[in-house]
Amino acid sequence: MEGVRVPIACALILLAISSITSASIVEHTFNVQNLTVSRLCKRQVITVVNGSLPGPTIRVKEGDSLVIHVLNHSPHNITIHWHGIFHKLTVWADGPSTITQCPIQPGQRYAYRFNITGQEGTLWWHAHASFLRATVYGALVIRPKSGHSYPFPKPHKEVPILFGEWWNTDVVALEEAAIATGVPPNNSDAYTINGRPGNLYPCSKDRMFSLNVVKGKRYLLRIINAAMNIQLFFKIANHRLTVVAADAVYTAPYVTDVIVIAPGQTIDALLFADQSVDTSYYMAAHPYASAPAVPFPNTTTRGVIHYGGASKTGRSKPVLMPKLPSFFDTLTAYRFYSNLTALVNGPHWVPVPRYVDEEMLVTIGLGLEACADNTTCPKFSASMSNHSFVLPKKLSILEAVFHDVKGIFTADFPDQPPVKFDYTNPNVTQTNPGLLFTQKSTSAKILKFNTTVEVVLQNHALIAAESHPMHLHGFNFHVLAQGFGNYDPSRDRSKLNLVDPQSRNTLAVPVGGWAVIRFTANNPGAWIFHCHIDVHLPFGLGMIFVVKNGPTKSTTLPPPPPDLPKC
Repeated sequence: MEGVRVPIACALILLAISSITSASIVEHTFNVQNLTVSRLCKRQVITVVNGSLPGPTIRVKEGDSLVIHVLNHSPHNITIHWHGIFHKLTVWADGPSTITQCPIQPGQRYAYRFNITGQEGTLWWHAHASFLRATVYGALVIRPKSGHSYPFPKPHKEVPILFGEWWNTDVVALEEAAIATGVPPNNSDAYTINGRPGNLYPCSKDRMFSLNVVKGKRYLLRIINAAMNIQLFFKIANHRLTVVAADAVYTAPYVTDVIVIAPGQTIDALLFADQSVDTSYYMAAHPYASAPAVPFPNTTTRGVIHYGGASKTGRSKPVLMPKLPSFFDTLTAYRFYSNLTALVNGPHWVPVPRYVDEEMLVTIGLGLEACADNTTCPKFSASMSNHSFVLPKKLSILEAVFHDVKGIFTADFPDQPPVKFDYTNPNVTQTNPGLLFTQKSTSAKILKFNTTVEVVLQNHALIAAESHPMHLHGFNFHVLAQGFGNYDPSRDRSKLNLVDPQSRNTLAVPVGGWAVIRFTANNPGAWIFHCHIDVHLPFGLGMIFVVKNGPTKSTTLPPPPPDLPKC
């Protein structure tokens, strides 16, 4: 028996060495700067990274470490958020302005350092200070580590597809005006695919994303909704897609001819090129408008797929356009969102925690800000359980947590709404108009390390019933159930999927409805939970989870890096 143990021990050592040596330190420099570009018949100054829109795609393998040096040559304060990264013990690199750091001021720099552990798929990065996210964003692609493979057929090629929104104006000034007046900003002038509007917009005939494919080959589309405020329907003419991951979590294969994607979300989908080579095919995206009464930009962006090897007829190819769902097709959106399930026992699969330590019911939606003297009224506000979040100005919340500084935030976010009412009844304010007014605060919920939290997210209809894409920093959560109307535990608990629910970092809570999520607070730090419709966070639709340290050094928040920006 002793003769067997030595080879096994050696094999284990070699395996460990192989695991270590297969990981790399991936280093990039982000030069944030202004750039003048031409779009929609107009020249516009925008802020970008490394002179491009979108910014650079970051490609890593699971297990790698990332170092991103951000040099701010723009005239604006900036931070970068690595959307969906867990940041285990690297929360100082999460990026939301005045939550985990103060912004990088013009002329300053900061190095984000973090590990990629237990995640594979498509994530993304973006500015997390003001409306700069409109042009400061890019893909973050995580492939399996060396020696590991995808749990689906290997694609011939991987193609990032990033949706965006374009304004023919200064987006920073646009947001400043919205905050000052309490009125939502003007709608965007175009949607884009990989920074290009497509030929349905003026002066954009040659500004359309084009993808060349080979018949019989399979392509992995890494789809990201980087739009500021709009959920999107996406289709490709005459083609079906197989969803294999959402928010960098593998899913059971789901075949569909339409994808619905909310701001902040990502989808990995396989495209099999199986159509005629003598035809080209548009890919197109337009809004899913969950609140029909609210004005929205009802335009369409499109790109085109060309097949190689077409017959030489001397004629230009016909191009087919997909039939997109109605802007208001909530049933199609709900069908897609609710039909995704986990790839049980797939790479990095996490079963649902069965015991719940903390239960919360959180209402989300728009309200009004109470009028003060000499202010413009009425002002729109947004809140979670009537707490309208205010970003701190003097110190980041994470620094306040680490150094135990009082007065930066309050540990009073409630487990239940302060007032219970008929949440989805649009007429409820006729008898109780006080429900409209929100309470301004910087509120946090304190969680003990490793507690399991279940949150019922309940949309309300005080101003308008709409779907809200809710994003939790630092964690994935299981989406146990979704539905319409008011959540009723006596009726709806039986709908919870505890076997194979999808895991996400961003969830579109159904319009006039609810969703139940569950996660384990095993990541010390200060983590913002907020709506990823960008105008809603400045209006207050957010809150903080502060997760306390665990019992060991490996579960304890480390000190801030020496180059952390100061307010």
